[in-house]
Amino acid sequence: MNDIAALFRQITLGVHVIGVADAGRPDGFTAAWVMQVSFDPLLLALSINPGNASYPLLRAGGGFTVNVLKREDLELARRFGTWSGRDRDKLAGLRWRPGRHGAPILEDAVAYFDCELSSLLPAGDHELAVGRVIDGTILAPGVTPMVYTDTGDMDGSTALYPAHF
Repeated sequence: MNDIAALFRQITLGVHVIGVADAGRPDGFTAAWVMQVSFDPLLLALSINPGNASYPLLRAGGGFTVNVLKREDLELARRFGTWSGRDRDKLAGLRWRPGRHGAPILEDAVAYFDCELSSLLPAGDHELAVGRVIDGTILAPGVTPMVYTDTGDMDGSTALYPAHF
């Protein structure tokens, strides 16, 4: 791992499955770049690559869910982070229900937030999706959530960091 990748892994980030849906077609992707950005109204922001198969569903569907993963859910993070929704049904065999905009809420998550999309903003090679929280709950009280460092280099991101600033 290069020094810059190691540096950025020091930022404490949770690992989440972001659920999206449009026209009855649900999908999701793994994301670590999620944060609260406002108290009033309650807003969450996440980062998404516009080339991701879930991106058009997020845009057109008008909402998304943030499913907080359990520390031991590495295989679930891998499924949503490495499988393409263009080729496979990532939700097959999982217990889930649709949120208000149809985005999947994983019933075995630690917690979920259901959000209504309020804006998309350019952010380098990604876009920031800002959503107003319209629902959510803790599903597994006392369970430890997964953090990004728990995933190692599952996403292959180490290769994306430059060698120097």
